[in-house]
Amino acid sequence: MAETTSPPARPRLALSVPNMADPSTLVDLGVRAEASGWDGFFLWDHAHGSPAMPVPVADPWVVLGALAVRTERVVLGTAITAPARRRPQKLARETVTVDHLSGGRMVLGVGLGEPPEEHTAYGDTAEPRVLAEKLDDALAVLEGLWSGEPFDHDGPHHTVEGAQFLPRPVQEPRIPVWAACTVPHTRPLRRAARWDGVILANVTDGGGVDPVPVDAVRAAVAAIGEQRDPDAAPFDVAIGHPGRPTDDELAAYADAGVTWVMATGWIEELEALASLAPSSPVA
Repeated sequence: MAETTSPPARPRLALSVPNMADPSTLVDLGVRAEASGWDGFFLWDHAHGSPAMPVPVADPWVVLGALAVRTERVVLGTAITAPARRRPQKLARETVTVDHLSGGRMVLGVGLGEPPEEHTAYGDTAEPRVLAEKLDDALAVLEGLWSGEPFDHDGPHHTVEGAQFLPRPVQEPRIPVWAACTVPHTRPLRRAARWDGVILANVTDGGGVDPVPVDAVRAAVAAIGEQRDPDAAPFDVAIGHPGRPTDDELAAYADAGVTWVMATGWIEELEALASLAPSSPVA
């Protein structure tokens, strides 16, 4: 009798939510998403609106802390945080606190950070090469501080002398780090391969989000696979998606290696989506 192959597991489903809303609105959204069966709740991490787009902005870490004690099951995280505009010791303390409050449900999504004005408005450069260097340097500091051991670091942007951060994260060996990559770019995939996951996005010229083509997912998964040790820990592949995916889309993404689909949109769209069951399982 011929062997039968089980279909790949259905990707887990999350909401990717702008932090541009009243904090209580965001907490309520996360609680309702869990009750409806969503698997994850990831907040954007923007610093501000702008005179051209004045909007309320909530601190994602305060909101994630509130959600950590109001939820029991959903994975909580950021999609994405820009460490280049944060002090790594503060980010280490925030992430570990959410990890403990949630019982080990924290994921840190990282990237260079958009738009450039969120750097330049405060006197910092938005030059991508510098932002990438700051990001990698900050991740090295985070990993050292998360270890709970005495730690020193002498990097191009950060110096640590004789620090020791306790408690350690709940998760072992540390809080998962997922690195962002906009398709069809490939350079950020090298960073992602060194960590625990990738967040793929297909951003339009106008700043919107289109579905990530399945072929682009396959290419990214192959590129990451070439750079990872085959014995390394499991690796997550998340994609941004405009709204709730269809079952056919989920099946195609699962076959390409996707482990998470992040439905995104503006708050009004996600408020309606949060009350709906995310999707039926892939057959």
